[in-house]
Amino acid sequence: MERNDDNWLLRVRNLTKIYGEPSENTLSLTGPMFNSNICPETDSIVACAGIDFDLYPGEVLGIVGESGSGKSTVVKLLYFDMEQTEGTAWLKPYNDGLQNILSESNQKKRYIRNHLMGMVYQNPRDGLNFRFSSGGNIAEKLIMAGNMHVGNIRERASDLLNKTEVPVQRMDDRPSSFSGGMQQRVQISKAIANNPPLLFLDEVTTGLDVSVQARVLDLIRELQQDLGIAMIVVSHDLSVIRMLTDRTMVMKNGRIVESGLTDQILQDPQHEYSQLLVSSLL
Repeated sequence: MERNDDNWLLRVRNLTKIYGEPSENTLSLTGPMFNSNICPETDSIVACAGIDFDLYPGEVLGIVGESGSGKSTVVKLLYFDMEQTEGTAWLKPYNDGLQNILSESNQKKRYIRNHLMGMVYQNPRDGLNFRFSSGGNIAEKLIMAGNMHVGNIRERASDLLNKTEVPVQRMDDRPSSFSGGMQQRVQISKAIANNPPLLFLDEVTTGLDVSVQARVLDLIRELQQDLGIAMIVVSHDLSVIRMLTDRTMVMKNGRIVESGLTDQILQDPQHEYSQLLVSSLL
C-alpha cells in the first residue's frame, strides 16, 4: 500500500456534529479536558468535533472509544445517515476528489452510497430489509446501482453468499430466520455487492457470541485481503481493532485524543485515556 499526498482515498477535515443550539463557546467548553461533550451554557451536545484524517486505498482505519465518544457518529456522517454541522470530505473516486461529498445533493449522495460505499451496521435490522430474502437484499443494492439483469443479479448474490459462508440454498429465505452471525454475513454481502472502494463497519461483532465474533472477524479480514477494500472499523473493543486495523484513532468526548499505527498505540499509548483503554485489554 503506497502512501503519498496524492494517493489518498478519503480526506476528512473538521468534521463536526452538534445537537441543539451551540453557543460561541460550546467547542471550547467541551471535550476530554472537561470530561464532557455537553455544553454547560446551552446543553447542546457535541457528538464529534474537529475530526481530521486521510484514508488510503486498501487501508483499514480503526476508530476506538467508549460509548458516547462519537466514533459511530463519524461513520454515519460520512455515509450520509445524518448531516454534519460543519466539515468537508472528499472521496477520490468521486469527481476525482475535487468535490466536497457532504455538500452534494441527496440524489448525488445516493449515487455515492450505492456505487462507492458500503456500510455494515451493529444491528442487522439497520442494514437489511427483513421483508426481503437474503438474495433480495443483495439484489436491492445491485439494482440501486443500475444492475437490472435478473440472471446476473442472482449469480452475483449466490457468489457473495458463498464468499461470506451463507448457504446458497438459503438465498430465498428471509434474514429473520437466520442467526445473528448469519444476518451479519448477509449484511456484509450486501455492503460489498458493488465492489465499493470504501466500507464502513460499525460495531459489527457487538452482541454476537465469542465464537461467532471470531468467525465474522476472520471473514472480514479475508475479504479485505481478497478485495483490497479500504475500511473504517468502529469498535469499543481493542481486540477487534488489533485484529483488523493498520492505523487507529482514539476518541473521547467527541474528539480524537490520539492517532497512529495500531501496533504503536497498543504497545505504547501516549494519551492517558488510550493508556486506560489498553490496560483494560490486558
